[in-house]
Amino acid sequence: MPMFRYRGRGGRGDLVTGRLEAEGSDAVASRLLNLGITPLEILPDVATGTPINELLQRFGARAPKSSDLVLFARQMYSITKAGLPLLRGLRSLAQATHNVQLRDALYDVLQSLESGRDFASSLARHQDIFPPLFLSMVRVGESTGTLDNAFLRLCEYLGQDQEVQDRVKSAIRYPAIVVVVIAIAIVIITVFVIPNFKPLFKILGDDIPLPTRIIMGTSDFVRNHGLLLLGLIAGGIVMLKRHLKTEAGRYSWDRMKLKLPAIGELMHQAVLSRVMRSLAISLAAGLPMIQALTLLARSAGNEYLAERLLRLRDAVERGESLSRAAATAGIFPPLVLQMVAVGEETGELTNLLEEVSGFYRREVDYRLKNLSAMIEPLLMAFVGGLVLILALGVFLPMWNMIGKVGHAG
Repeated sequence: MPMFRYRGRGGRGDLVTGRLEAEGSDAVASRLLNLGITPLEILPDVATGTPINELLQRFGARAPKSSDLVLFARQMYSITKAGLPLLRGLRSLAQATHNVQLRDALYDVLQSLESGRDFASSLARHQDIFPPLFLSMVRVGESTGTLDNAFLRLCEYLGQDQEVQDRVKSAIRYPAIVVVVIAIAIVIITVFVIPNFKPLFKILGDDIPLPTRIIMGTSDFVRNHGLLLLGLIAGGIVMLKRHLKTEAGRYSWDRMKLKLPAIGELMHQAVLSRVMRSLAISLAAGLPMIQALTLLARSAGNEYLAERLLRLRDAVERGESLSRAAATAGIFPPLVLQMVAVGEETGELTNLLEEVSGFYRREVDYRLKNLSAMIEPLLMAFVGGLVLILALGVFLPMWNMIGKVGHAG
């Protein structure tokens, strides 16, 4: 549908401007009157409604990131806390949103609200943008009249979750870049540098050192079968991606990630911090335990942990206590189990879950600070080993030739 720009007067006589998507100017005028806005001017939005510009916007569209949802939750908290009308506040946010997908979703939410749906149901039309926990918190806040508190909790939760994820990615990015650069350097040396020494090595005949023979054999194989090797690598990557799209593939991959040295424990603690905080927020908002655990499983971000959380939910649904069910889940350390048990006995489960979440968040911070110190020696040893092999492969034949020349002299 085409987009229209409008100017009008609100109920207090203030000037209101904005954009609406509708079938025609009459439909825009009707919707404005329903909102209590007297239209003064309605024009086609030529700047954004042209096919070329719309195509460019769609081409550059990207899915909203966590930072976009954090900003949206913070803005919605300000709007609901200040008591602004929801439609008016959403329209302002939609006009100021730069992300194309989120902007279109907000305009669709506006239309849904104008048609009589509630806010949570309108947001639920875009579950690819708003996660299950987000929707459930909004639904509870809307039904209890505490929408501002719901958005405040979501803003804090999403902000902390985004911070932890960014720090984990930043810590892993350095060793990943180093490994990629080393791999590129090895390929360049193998394909372009080693062949230049091959005529010189042939002078030795059969007296070529083992490291040199390995390097020469690798170089010949890469140069002669490089395209086949690239094809096999590309095919392997495609097959791996297809396997990871299956339920069994995601489960095995997510389980393996948690067993990686150093990084696996860090990822496990980061997920535990997120799960404990999500459970605390859900219970504080008034969600039933079964529904809260279901939401946690759907938003865990790890299929292995999600399956364990579903087992935990099933055990609680059968009547077991949360602490006993958590003990059989096999993913919670003793500290968490003790805190959950104490929380159930004292009725302070929400507060103790917050404490556990804070504990693991501090553990993640500590491990992130020391991750570089743990990885750098391993990288140095790896790089040093490769350099030693290349150096021996190149210089050993030269030393042998120098020795033969010296003996001949």
